[in-house]
Amino acid sequence: MTIVHDILKQMPGLSQPQRKFLATLFVTILVLRGRVNFRNLSRYCDYSERTIARQFREPFDWPDFHQRVLMTALDPHSELVSAHDASFLPKSGKQTFGLGHFFNGCASRAERGLEMSTLAVVDVTRRCAFTLAAAQTPPGEDATKAEQEETRVDFYTQQLRAHRHRLPPSITYHCVDGYYAKKKYIDTVVSLKLHAITKLRSDADCLFLYTGPHPKRRGARRKYDGKVNFQDLSRFEDLGTRADAPHLHLYTAVVWHKTLKRRLRIVVLLNQKDPAKPRFIVLASTDPTLNGHKLIDLYAARFQIEFLFRDSKQFTGLLDCQARAAAALDFHFNASLATLNLVRAEDVGMQQGQEPHVFSMVSWKQCQFNERLLDVFMEKLALDPTWVKNHACYDELRTYGAIA
Repeated sequence: MTIVHDILKQMPGLSQPQRKFLATLFVTILVLRGRVNFRNLSRYCDYSERTIARQFREPFDWPDFHQRVLMTALDPHSELVSAHDASFLPKSGKQTFGLGHFFNGCASRAERGLEMSTLAVVDVTRRCAFTLAAAQTPPGEDATKAEQEETRVDFYTQQLRAHRHRLPPSITYHCVDGYYAKKKYIDTVVSLKLHAITKLRSDADCLFLYTGPHPKRRGARRKYDGKVNFQDLSRFEDLGTRADAPHLHLYTAVVWHKTLKRRLRIVVLLNQKDPAKPRFIVLASTDPTLNGHKLIDLYAARFQIEFLFRDSKQFTGLLDCQARAAAALDFHFNASLATLNLVRAEDVGMQQGQEPHVFSMVSWKQCQFNERLLDVFMEKLALDPTWVKNHACYDELRTYGAIA
């Protein structure tokens, strides 16, 4: 990874020992096998376990680093949106900072552990995402009375406010899942000059807007024209079916949401794959002028943030932190996501054009491990690196075991 050295040199106030440690850390996370903890990291680099643990407690401006990486990777001609989501991290023990009950999507219930809230930038054109900011969600239980007055939605809105200035200027849409469809959060998104795109409940309390003539009489003008019934879509505009999914029928309308207290462009996706049991979901945007098909495309792009969680949990050790202090946990979570950011940025830089990004973290880890192993052979056997790297079989050995 060549871009990491350039980015670290650009960051102000960074000491030489920390710059050297971070450059080593990102490569070590990629090459090691097994858990990403202090002891295993020390087996693959020249730092001791104690030194690594001490460095993990040092402060570092992770949002600035993430921003510099994604600005290096993003194409100025690509369509971009922002996304916000949280991920559950299982953690045992009693002394770990932030332990609480958080919703675990895999188990479909709240479980004891940690939660990490992540703000990301999604490249809709190339179908890839990059982390912009990640922070540990504070627990709700065992908090003081003043802290209990702040909900988790308050924390999410504060995180979005704190990093709004880091989003690329071309971003106008902010995509979130149905949990964030709350008045406090949506109002914050709109106040930050963004349009929210989210999912609504299937029984969302909405009203049709009255568009007919107003009679000449005393009193306020009529605003609404009846309650929205999602079982009867006759009053919706028919957008037809999706080209890539003919069993999905689309209906749209501009309505008033009583809880959010604002006009929304809603799109109902009616799944008729099983005609006997049709199902539907309701997507919405605070931009009433947004095209229904475009709304679906942008909301679908939100799912790229889930791949950040998946790859960081499986390949860069997001779940493996053995620290308990708040500073060390934050460092570990951000280092895991930053390693993935760097690999994605490097991979995007090698691809040409605006085609969707094809990425395999398995292959990257395998190639990095092979390169490190070949370097060890050259060092221990006193082989000439130039001769080895110019050999016809070097590239074959470097990519041995890669799947893509």
